[in-house]
Amino acid sequence: MWAWRHDLIDIPAAPLPVRVAMVQQSVDRLDRQPNVDPPGTPRMVSMTIPETRPDGAPTDGARVEEALRLLSGAPVEVDVAVKRLSRGSGVYAWWAGPSILPDLPGPPNDSIPSLRLLYLGRATSLRGRILRNHLRRSGSSTLRRTLAGLLVSEGYRTTWTDRVVLVPEDEARLTAWMSAHLRLTWAEDAEPTTIEAELVRRLHPPLNVHGVDPEHIQAAVVAAKNSYNASSRPDEPSQTP
Repeated sequence: MWAWRHDLIDIPAAPLPVRVAMVQQSVDRLDRQPNVDPPGTPRMVSMTIPETRPDGAPTDGARVEEALRLLSGAPVEVDVAVKRLSRGSGVYAWWAGPSILPDLPGPPNDSIPSLRLLYLGRATSLRGRILRNHLRRSGSSTLRRTLAGLLVSEGYRTTWTDRVVLVPEDEARLTAWMSAHLRLTWAEDAEPTTIEAELVRRLHPPLNVHGVDPEHIQAAVVAAKNSYNASSRPDEPSQTP
């Protein structure tokens, strides 16, 4: 069982462009904040978990089952997640409706079967990982790079820094697309690395490649990642006579 603390950030219902702008403002504020939880930041506090080790800590199996239970809860929209995510470590899952990337079906959500799993990951800071990386920087988000490679019709443009990244305008466009079409669940865990591998092995998220059994790796996802990585290259040094 888990208990929630409510956040002080409030993003009211609003048209999508306004909500996307509010999400971006929250991301900008996060970059300026020290890496400590402000008063009121929500946390899922463990109260009772069965299957404990002799030292009283939950077993890996119990932690996997609890994370799976939380990840299978009702996914929330991005602007709601912005209000609730804390800086605790844990695992997270991205979900979408069947019309989004329909050729890459993932398992349905237990609470809302019309949503299906797209991607699963871990984070040392859930808030930082989602807001600073997945909702902002393609250079530090495998999910963003994969989506940019898959969504060919969106025409996302890239450039080269020390790696392939989206141009600033298209970073914003991709964030808006994610806010409109994707949903999120998460579960806090002190050592997420030890449970992420088992969750990926069980659930086969279609956009994941690392840790997925070879027979479940999606060729379209591998091709999209390769296409994205090849879309920009460093400038060739100028030839001097």
